[in-house]
Amino acid sequence: MKSFARHKTKYGLKSSSKRTFIVDFFMKAGRHFTVEELYNEIKKHRKGISYSTVYRALKLLADCGLAGESMFGDSVSRYEPISRSDHHDHLICSRCGRIIEFENGKIEQLQHNVAEKYGFSVSAHRLELYGVCRECQRKRRRK
Repeated sequence: MKSFARHKTKYGLKSSSKRTFIVDFFMKAGRHFTVEELYNEIKKHRKGISYSTVYRALKLLADCGLAGESMFGDSVSRYEPISRSDHHDHLICSRCGRIIEFENGKIEQLQHNVAEKYGFSVSAHRLELYGVCRECQRKRRRK
């Protein structure tokens, strides 16, 4: 949380127990959340935190590089903590919305090779694969 503390100091942001609770909860959960999903989880644990406070906290985390914001084909922003240096990609179920993170060194190397072949300097990338998760496939077979 050192980066968040530095960001607050640099920009003169107020500290509040509500914001601290949201940030701690989000970072410890270590998964993707929409603002609404995080708000619904937060209110189970602590009353008195508004939707707008959760929204502003997530935006602040994204602004200071501690959360990544993604839209997985449905125009809904989802946030995930960026607390590690490793890169990962996503499998997104088009039926239930489940997001599965994965890492694959061969895919990373292939992307590097393609960029190198074309003399392209990559600054960032992401891979998102859309389809139907195992659970949704099983449910469909049972019908």
